[in-house]
Amino acid sequence: MARDRYVSRRKVLASAAAGTTLSVAGCLGGSDTEGTDEQTIRMQTATEGTTAYAANGGLAAVVNEHTDDLFVEARPSAGSEANIGALMREDVEMVYVQNWTMNQILEGVEPFHEVNFEPAQILHFYSLPWFFLTADDELETLSDIGPETQVNPTPEGSGTAPALEHALSFAADDYERVSYGYSEQGPAMEEGRLDVGSGTYLNFSIEPGWLQEIGGTVDTKILSVPDDVREEWEADPGMAVESFPTDELESIADGPDEIATPVMEYNFISRTDLDYDTVYGFLDVLYENREELGNYHAVLELLEAEENMTELLFDDVPMHAAAYDFWDEHGLADGFERADEP
Repeated sequence: MARDRYVSRRKVLASAAAGTTLSVAGCLGGSDTEGTDEQTIRMQTATEGTTAYAANGGLAAVVNEHTDDLFVEARPSAGSEANIGALMREDVEMVYVQNWTMNQILEGVEPFHEVNFEPAQILHFYSLPWFFLTADDELETLSDIGPETQVNPTPEGSGTAPALEHALSFAADDYERVSYGYSEQGPAMEEGRLDVGSGTYLNFSIEPGWLQEIGGTVDTKILSVPDDVREEWEADPGMAVESFPTDELESIADGPDEIATPVMEYNFISRTDLDYDTVYGFLDVLYENREELGNYHAVLELLEAEENMTELLFDDVPMHAAAYDFWDEHGLADGFERADEP
C-alpha cells in the first residue's frame, strides 16, 4: 500500500476534543542575551547523542550563521514530558513533541492534565515510522509475543514508549517489559536479554546509526503485523499508520516485503504568548537559508523543500500567530488555524 503522508497527518488528532482550551498566563518573550539586543531561542528536543539533538543543532547553526538578532540554543532533554514541563515553567521557547503526546495533551490525559498553557505550532521537524525487530527464529509476527517474551518498545521514559506499548496491546496481551537504550539492543539480543526490540527509519529514508549497530551485532528480522492488528491500528483515532518496503533497510536481514508502522510526526511548538517578532525572525532566517540544512544533518534535507516545513503539522493545533502569518505569505498555511496574538 502506498504511503499517503497527508492523510495520515489529518487522521492523527481527529479524536481530540474540538476547541480544547488550556489556560494561558503571562507574556513570554525570547530570552535576552546579556549585554546585547540579541534574542535567545532555547529549543529543546531529546537526549544528547540522538538524531533529534544533533539535527536541532543543525537548525540552530543555520540560523546563528545568518543573523545577529537571534541566537538559537539547541538543548538536550529527557523526553516529551520534560519538554512540556520546560514550556510550562518558561525555561525554553520551543520544544519538539510528537503526535501521540500532543493527542494526550489535548485530551488532558495524565501526566499532561495540568498543562497550563495553550500550545502553538511553529515548524515540522521529522517523521519516525516504528517497527519491531527480533533475532529469535521462533518469532514471526507480533502475535507470537507471549508472557515470557522480553520486549523493548523503546526505552522507558521516552515519548514514543507509550505509543508503541499501546500499539503492541492490539497484538499481545502480556509480555515482559524491559528497557534498553537504542544502541544497547544488539548486545542485549546477542546475550539473550532481549527478544523483541524497536527500530525506526528516519523520514522513511535514513537508517539511524544505532539500527546499523544492531545489524552489525546480530541478524535481525522485522516482525510482521497481522492484518487484523493493522486494521485496529488504522481505526484507532490516536494512531497514524503507514507502510514501506522493508528491502530499503540494509541493516535488517529478513522480514515481510512491506511493513505497517505506527508513525510519529515530530513538530516544534511554543506557547502562544512567545514574542511575535522572535518567531517571525526565526522562521524568516531559517526559510531563506533552508538549502543549507542538509549540510548539517541528513534528516534535515527534507526541510529544504518548503512544503515539508508545514505539510505534516498537526491539524487541531493552531499555528503561532507569527508562524501563521509567515507561512501564509508563502502559501503554506492553508487549512491551519491562527492562534491569538501574543
